[in-house]
Amino acid sequence: MEFFRIRRTIPFMRHALVLNLISLITFALAVFFIATRGFHLSIEFTGGTVMEVHYSQGAQIDKVREAVASLGYSDFQVQNFGTSQDVMIRLPVREDLGSAAQSESVLEALKAQSPDVELRRVEFVGPQVGQELVTNGLLALLFVVVGIMIYLGLRFEWKFAVAGVVANLHDVVIILGFFALFQWEFSLAVLAGVLAVLGYSVNESVVIMDRIRENFRKQRTSSVQEVINSSITQTISRTIITHGSTQMMVLSMFFFGGPTLHNFSLALTIGIWFGIYSSVFVAAAIAMWLGVKREDLVKPVKKEDPAAEIM
Repeated sequence: MEFFRIRRTIPFMRHALVLNLISLITFALAVFFIATRGFHLSIEFTGGTVMEVHYSQGAQIDKVREAVASLGYSDFQVQNFGTSQDVMIRLPVREDLGSAAQSESVLEALKAQSPDVELRRVEFVGPQVGQELVTNGLLALLFVVVGIMIYLGLRFEWKFAVAGVVANLHDVVIILGFFALFQWEFSLAVLAGVLAVLGYSVNESVVIMDRIRENFRKQRTSSVQEVINSSITQTISRTIITHGSTQMMVLSMFFFGGPTLHNFSLALTIGIWFGIYSSVFVAAAIAMWLGVKREDLVKPVKKEDPAAEIM
């Protein structure tokens, strides 16, 4: 399916050096912000108080948030839990208040709005649990990267594997850099978004790599740079359809999904746009500079020995 077809090959690789220098600067700035500013970790990572309350009718999440915010909290989470009548509230650690005092004050504020609210459960999540989540999240990220490299190495060639992993890490680090720079809350949902971007970005890289392999077979007289340029040009219509439809879905979550999905969709939006850029300019250019050639992807046809046929 194509919205349009470009008849003339676009010379993408002509500007690869300049664009990759920009990528290198952006990558370095992201690493700098991550190292100097760190992340604004959510309650899942830092620990805090978890409350579960029940309403006789459907809970109005916006009013629950207003009640909690009126107590001076800024970093908290409110979401439905199981049914529309059950609400889970996550409160950050406060040195001046214990877990019991926090839950009592929040319950009083909620009862002032709706006397029918009932407290079902109160738990304190310690920072040790948060540290385990950080460790497990980093391990998950590492396993995904290693798995992608093995897949690309077996599916294509090691030069494409290296190029694809560098491009994917480029996307991940830039997403993390945005969250460090603007101190957006980094939660488990954001971590899930980062992992989703890894898979989403590698899919775009695989499509371009597969087209490069096909064109190496068809365009036998073309140079490597010409093959890469034509491969990217031929997949532009597909890229617009895929990323455009995905971005519309993500933007609907961003504008209408509420605070719970806000940062998740924000991470996906950054990842989608940088994923397109890295697949076209970073992955393809690195593979070209590593010296990928037709013989790496197209196995030569073995000629049969005439003497063997006679025998």
